[in-house]
Parts: sequence; C-alpha cells; structure tokens
Amino acid sequence: MKIFSAEQMRQWDAFTIANEPVASIDLMERAATKCFEFIAKKFPGEKFAVFCGPGNNGGDGLAIARMLANKGLDTKIYLVSGKEGSTDFNTNLQRIQSITAPEILHVDSMPDISERVVIDAIFGNGLNKPIIGDIEKVIKYINIASKQTISIDIPSGMFADLSSRGNTIIRANHTLTFQQKKHAFYFAENSFYTGRVEVIDIGLHQNFVESTDSEFYGIDSETIEKIYNPRKPFSHKGNYGHACMVAGSYGMMGAAVLAARGCIRSGAGKLTCIVCEEGYNILQTTVPEAMCKVLGKGYISGTIDFSGFDVVGIGPGIGRFDSHKTLLKQGFESFKKPMVIDADALNGLSEYGELFQKIPEHSIITPHPKEFERLFGKTDNDFAQHQLALQKAGELNIYIILKGRHSFIAAPNGKGYFNTTGNPGMATGGSGDVLTGILTGMLAQHYSSLEACLLGVYLHGLAGDIAAKEISEEALVASDLYKFLGKAFLNIARP
Repeated sequence: MKIFSAEQMRQWDAFTIANEPVASIDLMERAATKCFEFIAKKFPGEKFAVFCGPGNNGGDGLAIARMLANKGLDTKIYLVSGKEGSTDFNTNLQRIQSITAPEILHVDSMPDISERVVIDAIFGNGLNKPIIGDIEKVIKYINIASKQTISIDIPSGMFADLSSRGNTIIRANHTLTFQQKKHAFYFAENSFYTGRVEVIDIGLHQNFVESTDSEFYGIDSETIEKIYNPRKPFSHKGNYGHACMVAGSYGMMGAAVLAARGCIRSGAGKLTCIVCEEGYNILQTTVPEAMCKVLGKGYISGTIDFSGFDVVGIGPGIGRFDSHKTLLKQGFESFKKPMVIDADALNGLSEYGELFQKIPEHSIITPHPKEFERLFGKTDNDFAQHQLALQKAGELNIYIILKGRHSFIAAPNGKGYFNTTGNPGMATGGSGDVLTGILTGMLAQHYSSLEACLLGVYLHGLAGDIAAKEISEEALVASDLYKFLGKAFLNIARP
C-alpha cells in the first residue's frame, strides 16, 4: 500500500478529475457526502459548529454544513479568514447562501461551542507553515471549548509530510481522512491530535496508484499475500532452514525462551540455541523442540562455530559483558549471511562503533527508539528519526526495524515501510524477543531480508491483535504472541 505525500495527493485529485472525468466541485461534493454520512450516523441529533478556512478544505466544510442543515440539524458556520476563497469554496458558499439555514458568521469573537460538535475544516493536507495570528487563537479556543471535534482530512495545523512539533494544532476526537492515511498519521508525536482516524474512500482513480512511485508504504494484507509462501506437500524440515539463536544469561533466560519459541512457531525447520550453562536446563525444559549448545557459565562467552546454520539471531537476554565485543566481532566476520541483531547485541554495537562496518549485509537490526538513539544519536522529532534510519540503512546496507506502534522498516534502497497491525497491549516486556525469533525463523525459511521484515512485523502485530481481542490488551503478555501466531498464519493463508 503506497503512502502518498501531500503533493501526490493533490496530483491524485487532478488525475481523477481529468481521467474519470469528474468536475472538481463534484469530487468535493462526493467527499463531503461521505463525511456527512459518517457524521450524521455517529452524532445523530447533535448541534454542529463548522469552522471553515478559505481553501478547498473549507469548501468541504461548507458542503458538509449544507448537508447537515438540509437534514434539519442545528448547524452554524464560522468563516475564520477574510481572504479570498478558492473557486470551489466560493461555489459552495453560494450554494449554502441559497438556503435559509445554516447561519454563516465571521469569527470576530469566540462563540459558545460548548454544546456543539465542532467540524474542523480550516486547513487541509497542503499546509506547509505554522498557523499564527487570529486563526491560531481560534484553534486554541476550539481545543479548550469544543464538546467534540471532527477534523476533515487532517487536523488543522498539522503538516502531512514534515514534523509538526511546536505547531498549534486542532486536537480532534475523529479525523475523516480522504482515500488513505496521511504520512503524518503513522508518527507517535501526532497521535495526540488525530484521535480516531477513519479513512473515507472518495473514489479517486486507481490508475494513478499503479503508475506513481512512492517513498513510503503501509504493510497491508495485500502486501502479505504476495509474500507469504505456504508449505509444499512433499517437504521436510531441511527445506525450512536451520536457525541459530544466541540468547540468554543468568537471570534473563526468559528472553531466550521467548525468542526461541517465536522462531519455532514462525516455521523454522530446526533451531539450535547457544546458551550459557546456567540456562541449559531452562531451554531444554521449556523449548523441547530446540537443540542446545552450551558456551560459558553465567553468560555466553567464547568462540561460536556458525557453520551449518542458515541464519543467526543474536542478542535477547545475553547481558552486557566486555567479552561480547569479541563475540560480536567473531560472529560478524565468520557468518556471511544476514543476521538478526537485537537487544543486548545492539547495546554492544552502540558501545563498539567499529563493529558497524562488520555487520553482514542485509542483516536486520531491531532497535526500539531509545536503542536507536544509542546507536545513531538523538534527533529532534519522529520524522527526523525515520529519515536517519533510512540514511543508516543505506550506509550500512542493512534493514532497520524501528519498533513502535507502527513499526518502521528502513530498507537500504531508501524505501520505508510502516506496519499496520499491532496494539498497545504489546507494550510489554519480551515482545521484542518474540519478534527477533519470528524474524530469525523467516530468514531460515529463505525469505529475503525485506520479505522477512514485512512478514515478520505484520504477523507479530496480527498475533497481538488476535490475542487482544480474545484476552484484552491489558492482560496480553509476550508469550501470548507466539501462542497466537498460529491463528495469525491462518488469517493470512490463501485458500
């Protein structure tokens, strides 16, 4: 699923107008009708205050207000700018002036909106500078006084393709966005303002999607169907790879167990775990499907022979010990296939920067935001952090999974992918260890690194969604992720 920029969304509108063909004002009417239908169903019998800017977003608001008034709902319109309106804005203003209601007012003083649902149609997807002056005051007032707020396409004040940190932004309860989620909606820093996002299909021409490239993508079910490779009838365990998991230390063997189970449940043919002596009995008891090799007493130390393995996952629970520098260096130099690097292995990388250049090409690293900062430095905002991830993925020729609500995959070719599955219940210790296991299992089965990333994060999140639906987000723990992984596979399996 391609995620288009604000400029590309404008081009998509123009393409639809030219190739459907449809008049611009009729496309606006189509979009407004869809929004009206949602609002009338969601807020039956409410009173409305529609705040309109001078552009096409304001034109949408005027059309919605007309439809609400025609339905007999108490609706007031507030024009927030004295600037000349766009062509479609002016057309809709003339249309609404031809009926007796609603009342059209200019915002000279702040109206009483405490009993009204506010519809924010001030600025849309094309905003590229912070809002200041009188309109800024209006936005601040709406945020304080509104009963509930619905933003049309994007909350006013938010940039679609740049960080909005420090901007004055409408704080919406609902955002009705046209055709697809905007790039900005995938970032944690904007979640406070968007509320619940509803994608409104306004029938933009699909030929534009097929003919237009994008820098960013959303990982959806259609993407996964193209990647997922079901098992062949006459196959054996050797067809699905021999994975190695280097994990655990005294007091942190749970991480090793979670990673091992994630790997086994993701479909790896065989798994060998490299563990310390203190963890041997734990692994043999809790993951009987895995073989074990012991190296070190309370933590893994020494030289590992990685020959014979198709993939190596390293890091969950291994602790932070000086000898791990040698362990990582030896592993990176001796194993020439992609690895999955997580947790304490990432801490080792952050402490010994010279190891970066030794990471096998197309390996996958899986930092959460703080680990990412330790690896590559702080950034001013979420957008900058994602751009830095893309830069480093290209420089190091690796894949970076920046974990979060919409985990972001930075590919070495400059493309970025946002996961669309998962929920807040997965914000619990050990979730990342299960993901490391799943990714390792995917690489063992000879998926490419990109395919392993896409399929791995999607299934990981989908297992979490299924678990949350059955047992709640609050009760969800990391072990539920591998327990529900089977149902996630059933969900994506083609008939």
